[in-house]
Amino acid sequence: MTVEVLNSGVLVLNSLWQVVDVCSVKRAVCLLYLSHAQVVLKEGGSLYTFGFEDWKDFSQDYSSDSQIIRTITYKLRIPRIILLFIYDKIPPRKVRFTRRNVYKRDGSRCQYCGKKFKSEDLNLDHVIPVSRGGKDSWYNVVCSCVPCNLRKGDKSLVEVGMSLVRKPTRPNWRSFVKCNFSEINEENWKDFLDLAYWNVELEEDKE
Repeated sequence: MTVEVLNSGVLVLNSLWQVVDVCSVKRAVCLLYLSHAQVVLKEGGSLYTFGFEDWKDFSQDYSSDSQIIRTITYKLRIPRIILLFIYDKIPPRKVRFTRRNVYKRDGSRCQYCGKKFKSEDLNLDHVIPVSRGGKDSWYNVVCSCVPCNLRKGDKSLVEVGMSLVRKPTRPNWRSFVKCNFSEINEENWKDFLDLAYWNVELEEDKE
């Protein structure tokens, strides 16, 4: 079981079976264990739901090692859709400003040299250094490899003769979630993706 698998996407539905988010496998398993959610599984055209204990029992005969979390006493099949028990709202459609989401926006690619790296080999860099008034925001923070980060230091791009591969922006929530969606077998999710929901014009964030 790799870190990439544990960080891969799980579709989150509210109690009304509406798409509200994409979370990591780690988060989904925690919600399942705490009885805050149940797994949704589609088999033979029908939908089934499982609590933690039922999902654990169901997982014991599953043979795909790449889709199994193993503990000392049992194994657990990785959920791909979870249903929240109580939550019945749709949260604000805004991508949270986190390290993981910056990496995902930039495709784990250094925004100075353009090379792709593993997440553990990347840093976050302020385009305009904090020491010069730069802010922690989507518009000023990018992925940077260690050599480029050291080269730039606390100087401006002009001073060091560097340039950005792409101007940093706040990612569109709809496109961001669809990117997560494309990482997983589409059949697992597509029944829950309403066309009107995905095609509605979203209000642009103003900062």
